[in-house]
Amino acid sequence: MEMVKRLFRRHVSRILVLSVLAVIALSACDTKDNNTENSAGAATASGGQAAVSPSGSQSDPDAGEEKEEVPAVPDDAPNPVVTITMENGAEIVIELMRDKAPNTVDNFISLAQSGFYDGLNFHRVSEGFMIQGGCPLGTGTGSPGYSIKGEFSSNGFEDNDLSHIPGVISMARSDDPDSAGSQFFICAGDASFLDSNYAAFGKTISGLKEVYNIAKLNASDGPPSTPQIMKSVTVDTFGVEYPKPETLQR
Repeated sequence: MEMVKRLFRRHVSRILVLSVLAVIALSACDTKDNNTENSAGAATASGGQAAVSPSGSQSDPDAGEEKEEVPAVPDDAPNPVVTITMENGAEIVIELMRDKAPNTVDNFISLAQSGFYDGLNFHRVSEGFMIQGGCPLGTGTGSPGYSIKGEFSSNGFEDNDLSHIPGVISMARSDDPDSAGSQFFICAGDASFLDSNYAAFGKTISGLKEVYNIAKLNASDGPPSTPQIMKSVTVDTFGVEYPKPETLQR
């Protein structure tokens, strides 16, 4: 009888040991499954985000890539030619002079090529003086959202000696010498008193009569008596690619 009891106790002990081992094994499997799920979740999250640098900031996916540079404009490149076509079909053709005001010309070309000027008006005219346009609001208070440095001698730019004679195109600005953006004016008379203080950058080579006609629509200085809309402003660069202008944030 005593032997039977000892065998029974040994059998029970063996069952308990096996039960404990089974519990430990199940627990280990559950932990492994949880770790695998967490790793998969982390991989999914990082796959949908930009990589983060050790400092905690997102790294630039384009870092290390060289940006495409526009070739330098050749010295012997022909001057770009702008054609302003009015709603009535009349045209004003202007030769831009990059040797006098390079960034100003680049700015005008960029705006014209983007269609910025199409549909805008000459909002301010003055007989014997000038016609002014290029304001996106049509009031003289608008801009393209930036400005450019004034390329004229009183602003430290000595290369521009283009005088404000009839037909010359120049940039309009406020009292700030670096406030020009998109607004320009075309002289309809001798405005040489503006020399050295405004960035002249081209001259009318055809259509000066149209400039005079528009200027006559206000004998003093203000809006024309009838709207003067620029249907389109295009530029012929003769195959030369011009750089984007250097701009100042407003």
